[in-house]
Amino acid sequence: MALLRENAIDPIIVEYLREPITKPQLKELLKKLGFEPRELLRKSEKEFKDLQLSNKSLSDDAVIDYMIKHPKLIERPIIVRGDDAVVGRPAENIFNLMQ
Repeated sequence: MALLRENAIDPIIVEYLREPITKPQLKELLKKLGFEPRELLRKSEKEFKDLQLSNKSLSDDAVIDYMIKHPKLIERPIIVRGDDAVVGRPAENIFNLMQ
């Protein structure tokens, strides 16, 4: 947040742990990120292991459905600027978005 504000960017914050993300919104984020659904998963979360999301036979659609039902699985923060987005970790990724 400080990095964004230091660069005169006042972000709109969407707390998808509190406000559920919809499937179309998540698909749009994935498109802006240029990610496949599995690339946005937090693999260290207990739910990742419990739901056996390392199972390669799960379709992308199924992975997205799990992320919607269990938003803790979604990597964060995600910063969106226009038609582009980056995961804000490491923070250097934010610089790529600001250029």
